[in-house]
Amino acid sequence: MESRLSIAGQAVQPVLVMFPLGLFAIAVLFDLGNLLGGPDIFGALAYWNVVAGLLGGVMAALAGAIDLMLMPHGPAKRVGVLRNLANVGVLILFAVTLMVRMRSPDRVAGGGLLAIEFLALVGAVLGAWYGGGLFHRRAATFARPHPGNRSY
Repeated sequence: MESRLSIAGQAVQPVLVMFPLGLFAIAVLFDLGNLLGGPDIFGALAYWNVVAGLLGGVMAALAGAIDLMLMPHGPAKRVGVLRNLANVGVLILFAVTLMVRMRSPDRVAGGGLLAIEFLALVGAVLGAWYGGGLFHRRAATFARPHPGNRSY
C-alpha cells in the first residue's frame, strides 16, 4: 500500500503515528512509576503526555483519513480503513482515561486506568506495526537507487 500523502517521497502518516505512540508509552511508564510509590508528579506528567499524545494522534488520524480519500478502491483501501478504525479506537480509550483522570485533583491514575492504558498501548503498538508493514513494503526514497546512478 503506497501512501498518497507524502513529503519528499516519504509517507506522512506513519511518521505522525510515532509521536503519540511514544507519548502514550511514556505516560504508561509514568503511571506505573506513580503506582509503585513514586511521587505524584509522575501522575501529572503522565496526564500531560496523554494530552499531547491525543493531539498528535488526532493529527495522525487526519493524515490517515486524507490518505484513504486519495486511495483508489480496492483491498488496500479496506485494510487502511480497518487500520484507521483501530487507531481511532486507541485514541478513544486514551481519551476516556483522560476524562476520568480530570476528576481527580492530582491527575493520578489508579490500577484500573493503568490497565486500560496498557491495553490501549498494546493496541497502538500493534496498529503501528501493522500499518508500518503496509507502508514500508518498499525501500525508503533515500535508499532507492537513483535511475542515473549505475554503481555496481
